[in-house]
Amino acid sequence: MLDQGYACENTYINYFPSYTAPGHTGIYTGSVPAVHGIVGNDWYQRAQKSLVYCTKDTSVRSVGGDSAVGQQSPHRLLTTTICDELRLSNNFRSKTIGIAIKDRGGILPAGHSANAAYWYDGVTGKWISSTYYMKSLPAYINAFNDKKTVDTYIKNNWNTLLKISEYWESTEDDKWYESSYANEDKPVFEHMLSKVKQSPYELIKATPFGNSMTFDFAKSVIKGDTMGRRGVTDFITVSCSSTDYVGHMFGPNSIEVEDSYIRLDRDIESFLNYLDETVGKGNYLVFLSADHGAAHAVGFNQEHHLPGEVLFEKKLEAEADSVLAFRFERKGLVLKVINQQIVLNHDLIHASKFELHDVKEFLIEHFSNAPGIQRVIDLEEVQQTTLTDWQRECLNNHYLPGRSGDVQLVFKPATLDDFQKGTTHGTNYAYDTHIPLLFYGWGVKPGKNYNKNYMMDIAPTIAALLKIQEPNGCVGKVIKGLLKE
Repeated sequence: MLDQGYACENTYINYFPSYTAPGHTGIYTGSVPAVHGIVGNDWYQRAQKSLVYCTKDTSVRSVGGDSAVGQQSPHRLLTTTICDELRLSNNFRSKTIGIAIKDRGGILPAGHSANAAYWYDGVTGKWISSTYYMKSLPAYINAFNDKKTVDTYIKNNWNTLLKISEYWESTEDDKWYESSYANEDKPVFEHMLSKVKQSPYELIKATPFGNSMTFDFAKSVIKGDTMGRRGVTDFITVSCSSTDYVGHMFGPNSIEVEDSYIRLDRDIESFLNYLDETVGKGNYLVFLSADHGAAHAVGFNQEHHLPGEVLFEKKLEAEADSVLAFRFERKGLVLKVINQQIVLNHDLIHASKFELHDVKEFLIEHFSNAPGIQRVIDLEEVQQTTLTDWQRECLNNHYLPGRSGDVQLVFKPATLDDFQKGTTHGTNYAYDTHIPLLFYGWGVKPGKNYNKNYMMDIAPTIAALLKIQEPNGCVGKVIKGLLKE
C-alpha cells in the first residue's frame, strides 16, 4: 500500500476528545462531532436526563444472540455516511456492510441505510446483528459462527512471530506499567491464552487474533453477499478493534503491540490477496486510517524522565461536586464528569436560583491550578478564551449543546485519564490526533503528500473518486493529489 498507493503523511483529527465512536463516525461522515452528533462513546443526553451509549437502542432486538449486546443501531447518528450516499446514488442497488468486533466500529461507519452491520458477542463467541438491519442472520453467517474459529486461535496461545530479539522498536518484555491477562504473574511472552481464567470468546478481543478473526469474517461476508461482483459498486467497512484493546493493555512501546502490528500487516496482505482473487486487482479501492492514536504509558515516560501523570474522572467528579457543595451549600450540582467535561445539573442550579455562569466560573478558578490540568474552559465561551487556534478549533468542532458538557478540562500533555498501566487516548495532542492515511487501488495515483490533511477529508475524497454526493454533514475537502486524471 505504501509503494503502490497514496500516503497522506500529515493527517490529523481536528476535534477532541478523540475517542473510538467519534473517530469512526468522522472518517465516514467527513464531519465533526458538533455536526454528526457522536460526541463520545458515551455521553450525558440532557433531553433524556441520563447517560447514553452511542449506538444503544432498546427499540431493537439482538439477531444471532439473546443478550443486550445486540440492541444496537445508528439512531443517534445525525448525518449520512459515505456508505449512505453510495446507496442513495444508485437507488439503493449498492450493498454496504459494516464489520467490527466493537459494535460502534461496525454500525456507525455503515450508516443508516446499510444492508447490514455485524459485531462480535464476547459472551457467545458469535458475530451478531440487530433487528434494525434484519430478522435473522444469513445462513453463511451462521455457518461461520458454527466453525468456532475463536477456539482455534486461543488454543494456540500467543508467542512472538519473530525472535524476541528482533523487536527493536519495543522496550524489554517485562515492564511494570503493562497490564497482564487474568492468570499471569507478569505481562511477558509466551502468553498462555488457553489457560487464562477468562472466557476465550471475550479474551480474543485483546489479542492480535481478534484482527485475524475479523478479516476471516470479512472474507466470508464478501463471498456470502457476492460483494463487488454484481455489476454495481459495493462498500464494506472493516475496523480492526484488537489493536486498540492490546494497546490499552500494554502500551504502544510494548513487544505485544509491535507483534500485533506485524501480524496485522500479514492479515492485510492476506485480505488484499483475497480481493485480488475474488474482485480482481485494480477493481477495488481501499483506504486505511485510524480512529485515534495513543499516548506513551505513564510508566514509560517516567522511566525516560519525560513528563506524565494520571487523573481519574471519578475523583474529579467527586471533587467538583464537593467544592460546589461547599461554595453554594447545595449537593448534586454536578451530574457527571465524562469525556474530560463537567456536566452540570441545570435544573437544580435554576431551581436553587444560582447563576449557571457563576457555577462554571467557580469550577474554572478551582481546577485551573489543579495537578495535571492545563486549562479549564467554559464550552459556551470558547471564542472568548485565550487558546491557540488549534485548541479552539478542536473544541468548537466537538461542542454540541445537549450532548456535550459545560466545562472542559484540558489535560496537560502526557496526562492520562484513568490508566496507571497500559495507556489510553482522548486528547488533542499529536500522539492522539496524528493518524495514518493511505489510499490504494482503483482510481488512486501512487504518491504522497505532507500537506496538513484531516480525518474528515476521507469521505469527500471517496465521494470524488466515486463521483457521488458527499455526506450531508461533510465539512472536509477532497485530497486532490491522489486522483488519477
